[in-house]
Amino acid sequence: MPESGASRAQQERTHIPTAGTGTPEPPVTGTAPGPPAATEAARRTGLLVTLVLGGLTALPPLSMDMYLPALPAVTESLHAPAATVQLTLTACLTGMALGQVVVGPMSDRWGRRRPLLLGMIVYVVATVLCVFAPTTGLLIGFRLLQGLAGAAGIVIARAVVRDLYDGVEMARFFSTLMLISGVAPIVAPLIGGQVLRFTDWRGIFAVLTVVGVMLTLIVWKWLHETLPPQERHTGGIGDALRTMRGLLADRVFTGYMMAGSLAFAALFSYVSASPFVVQEIYGASPQTFSLLFGINSVGLIAVGQINGKVLVGRISLDKALAFGLSVIVLAATALLLMTSGVFGDVGLVPVAAGLFVLMSAMGLAMPNTNAQALMRTKHAAGSASALLGTSSFLIGAIASPLVGIAGEGTAVPMAVVQLVCGVGAMACFLGLCRPWQRVS
Repeated sequence: MPESGASRAQQERTHIPTAGTGTPEPPVTGTAPGPPAATEAARRTGLLVTLVLGGLTALPPLSMDMYLPALPAVTESLHAPAATVQLTLTACLTGMALGQVVVGPMSDRWGRRRPLLLGMIVYVVATVLCVFAPTTGLLIGFRLLQGLAGAAGIVIARAVVRDLYDGVEMARFFSTLMLISGVAPIVAPLIGGQVLRFTDWRGIFAVLTVVGVMLTLIVWKWLHETLPPQERHTGGIGDALRTMRGLLADRVFTGYMMAGSLAFAALFSYVSASPFVVQEIYGASPQTFSLLFGINSVGLIAVGQINGKVLVGRISLDKALAFGLSVIVLAATALLLMTSGVFGDVGLVPVAAGLFVLMSAMGLAMPNTNAQALMRTKHAAGSASALLGTSSFLIGAIASPLVGIAGEGTAVPMAVVQLVCGVGAMACFLGLCRPWQRVS
């Protein structure tokens, strides 16, 4: 049942302390007593909301990972070097980063539904264009547009979670969302590998077009508005920029943002390099690569569920995050030692095991950095979500081409990028968030 105005006011006065200051976040002003009816309705249909938001957050990994087994085929089909074809990943990732800067503030001003539906429609159009791209240059351009439009799903899904949940409940929901969206990186390479049995890489984008159309229809029918008019920002671009500047001035928010972004870059260096590492260096088939990729994604999902169902509420989010970042650093160190030949020719199995450990640790790093950062930003969830996503995807886009800088015959650059990103994430967490100064 809807809460009373007195109950709502009491919740605002006892709001969970923001990470970093130990003081409650100021309550949102100008709201009507009691929670908005649309928000209450959305929370009552929690499973449906979870599935819709899971689909939105699954679309980016689906767009990226389904295409991965086809990278060598694209290289041959378009007569382009591997480094150039990898720019199609970088372009999509860059688009997702820049698009969030625009869509996030838009959703704070006009609500969540309209910007989301517009973004989904443009995503479908861009994906159709990818099907017919005749050159690598045009494919890079269309992938950039695809990423710009697909950003709407990422940033608005996080903002909707912030609209509906708070505190430990929000951290648990992010872990549940990871379970739903985590199915995408498991299924996507498998689907991509099977599609390549019957058609070429263009068929993968045809399948993505169908997925985009279906998800657009689902959002239009079932995702209700979660940001009531009285809580929307009325300012223009200047107001949005001032809001973002204020968020970045928050040292602890920036610390969580950078820690999560660098962890994501370590993950994306694996996503970008693994097709060539597994298939070209170790001679595995596209189907074997897809299987290994799926196993690694299972590890990420499993640890994410342990985080949400077991750890959250029993230990502090900072402790879980610190452990996850530590494992990432250790796994990246082991991968660097193996790929650089310190232990001789170790073969695929030990390297795959190291990648599995690194990917699994993301199940602790990613949901907890998002939850801790967004707990500080009830007043501007869309803008905060945009900053989190933009930072992650921009740093990931920078990391992506670096993994192929030494050519297709060595995995050392991948391991170096992963280690640098892991160490950087730990440094941001300790140096900016300073969890020991706060009560958990």
